[in-house]
Amino acid sequence: MDIEKAASRREEEEPIVQRPKLDKGKGKAHVFAPPMNYNRIMDKHKQEKVSAAGWKRGVAIFDFVLRLIAAITAMAAAAKMATTEETLPFFTQFLQFQADYTDLPTMSSFVIVNSIVGGYLTLSLPFSIVCILRPLAVPPRLFLIICDTAMMELTMMAASASAAIVYLAHNGNSSSNWLPVCQQFGDFCQGTSGAVVASFIAATLLMFLVILSAFALKRST
Repeated sequence: MDIEKAASRREEEEPIVQRPKLDKGKGKAHVFAPPMNYNRIMDKHKQEKVSAAGWKRGVAIFDFVLRLIAAITAMAAAAKMATTEETLPFFTQFLQFQADYTDLPTMSSFVIVNSIVGGYLTLSLPFSIVCILRPLAVPPRLFLIICDTAMMELTMMAASASAAIVYLAHNGNSSSNWLPVCQQFGDFCQGTSGAVVASFIAATLLMFLVILSAFALKRST
């Protein structure tokens, strides 16, 4: 009797622990319910996602506008350089003085590079539209930032080389005994100078496009 009383007293003193019930024959426990603030956390996450999509869509729209302006500027630079020529009024039947962009390989490369950049920027507009429709998508923006960086380097290279030629045409070089030709070919030098300035503007716009894409990608991570 004393043993039975001690056993019953021990059972009363032990804390009651509720264990999850197992389904008979399956060995699976009941799934616990999510915490009380689960819905609040999910709502907050959705709000942050919507907010991020909003400002990224704004960045994508600005990217589209800059891309369109850069395409027009690059193609205008190529067209201006390709159509700039001048023939001096004094010439004979066997001799005439004419200036054309094909006379200088640097100017020819300038036209080719800016034509390529203008074509690329035009073809990249659909990718920019995809970024507007899907502002949280990373692959199209990553593709654009890689290609924009390459095109920016090409444009800057062509514009810098042509700027050096235009500078020599305006000022000459006394050490090399190069005379400034812009005193005779004023219209030609004015046209090439405008084309070089337009190319530098296109390169600057491409730089801004790279910065915008990098900023959007950084906030995505």
